[in-house]
Amino acid sequence: MAEETKTEKTAGQRKVLVGQVVSTKMAKTIVVEVNRQKAHPLYRRVVKRSKKFYAHDEEQTARTGDFVRIEETRPLSKLKRWTLKEIVKRSALAAAAIAAENAASAKGTPEQAS
Repeated sequence: MAEETKTEKTAGQRKVLVGQVVSTKMAKTIVVEVNRQKAHPLYRRVVKRSKKFYAHDEEQTARTGDFVRIEETRPLSKLKRWTLKEIVKRSALAAAAIAAENAASAKGTPEQAS
């Protein structure tokens, strides 16, 4: 008569942050700066605070200046504990660089065929 119930262990909510990419100079790693505003505990004046996070970018799609969403994950290295979830907004410089690369590759294709 005793019924056994199986409970699945669900993963807790992972922290998700939005910030701006400030560096892409490492292989498969981006540096994301997250800004926040907080009231000063004594003076109640709004103070800006920022913190940099190292995040894993497997496809190396993020560019400097992009706004990205990063998600907390297991430790991947000494400093990396976040992964790139999505690119929220491309920077104007990144969009121009992508367009230039596409134009250069389009020009290079017909010349190689002849």
